[in-house]
Amino acid sequence: MAIAFNASKGATLGVEWELQLIDTSTRHLRQDARGVLAALPGFGEGGGDPKIRHELMESTVEVVTGVCHTVGEAKADLAASVSGLRAVTEGRGIALACTGTHPISNWRDAVMAPIQRYAELVEQMQWLARRIQTFGVHVHVGVRNVDKAIPIVNALSAYLPHFLALTASSPYWNGHDTGLASSRAIVWGSLPTAGPPHRLADWAEFEDYMDTLLRAGTIRSIKEVWWDIRPHPDFGTIEIRMFDGIPTLREVGMAAALCQSLVTLFDQQLDRGYTLPRPAAWVVRDNKWRATRYGLDAIVITDDHGGTAPLRDELYELIRELEPLADRLGCAEELKIASEVLEHGAPYERQRAIRTEGGTLENVIDAAIIELRDDRFVNPREVANAGT
Repeated sequence: MAIAFNASKGATLGVEWELQLIDTSTRHLRQDARGVLAALPGFGEGGGDPKIRHELMESTVEVVTGVCHTVGEAKADLAASVSGLRAVTEGRGIALACTGTHPISNWRDAVMAPIQRYAELVEQMQWLARRIQTFGVHVHVGVRNVDKAIPIVNALSAYLPHFLALTASSPYWNGHDTGLASSRAIVWGSLPTAGPPHRLADWAEFEDYMDTLLRAGTIRSIKEVWWDIRPHPDFGTIEIRMFDGIPTLREVGMAAALCQSLVTLFDQQLDRGYTLPRPAAWVVRDNKWRATRYGLDAIVITDDHGGTAPLRDELYELIRELEPLADRLGCAEELKIASEVLEHGAPYERQRAIRTEGGTLENVIDAAIIELRDDRFVNPREVANAGT
């Protein structure tokens, strides 16, 4: 089966940011996406704003950029959409936030969005789909040649723990601390076609594999292959889906900068005739688990022979390596946010710090609302001592 790849002209960017709708009185998720979207200016006239749309649950609104060329452009695009969205939600008693899971809302209370393909997903997956009350960020980076897509996907799979640990924001699930940095990685990863990308040699093997899945009835469309990193043939991009829900726009910019820089690095190495690394599947799976459990404190596997290193050290080294390239791409300032996260804490660490200071899970939600609204990291004592 031939799958056309609409190659991009360069390392263009597209970002998808899944936002929570939170009731300002109860701090629980508000299942009101349909009402919010309907209230957006012009929503009913032209079929809706393609940059603000439904997701699987009615507690979620997804904000999507157009095709951007720089991280700054993508951030400005998202900021404009969030501003327009907030103009509607504030009048409805709804606040916006983004964490991988909502700390206290029960997935059993979720309402599915009124979209046929979501209903079909639930019918097929049952409990696995009904409990996906999770939130994430996806970053698309354009690729100039179809022959580069699979080698770049393989190379990027080594960075699943880096992507996840920097953004892990879901230690809490249904009112309890899971002991994980990212419970979302477990909930979403339970879907049969989710998880690390299948290790493939080239685009022809990707086409053959997709054809096999279709013939077997495992999927009805290649869009149902929800790998943590996957090629997106229609857009001509590599889509990095490993990020947890990201609380601030500055951290979204960090994620986009990291992705654009890495994809550009691998693209240039292929141009120079290099063979990109293909980490063993067991290493990729094990490292993803380590970041899921321990976040930035993970000790990750660095080679196929079992060598290890602290993930924090690996991240500092990666940031230094990418700085010159990020500078040329115009996203050096956004990449530097990764160093701030390492210094001040990833989202899951900031959430737990609030509890350590005596705060409640409601205070954790308050912090997430403030972080998105003000685009800054909240001091744990700021909310823990404020009452509920």
